[in-house]
Amino acid sequence: MDGIRYAVFTDKSIRLLGKNQYTSNVESGSTRTELKHWVELFFGVKVIAMNSHRLRVRIALHF
Repeated sequence: MDGIRYAVFTDKSIRLLGKNQYTSNVESGSTRTELKHWVELFFGVKVIAMNSHRLRVRIALHF
């Protein structure tokens, strides 16, 4: 799969596994439609809903 990098394992993401909800880190240029297609193709499931967000990058400059 081109767009999905790796699964994320945190306390919350592990709790969501019990509800068949999965958390992963994806390529920054991937669209929601592409991600849905990759998940459906790779896992053989029908995606009902998907949440996504982009993290802001903070750059600290030290002089």
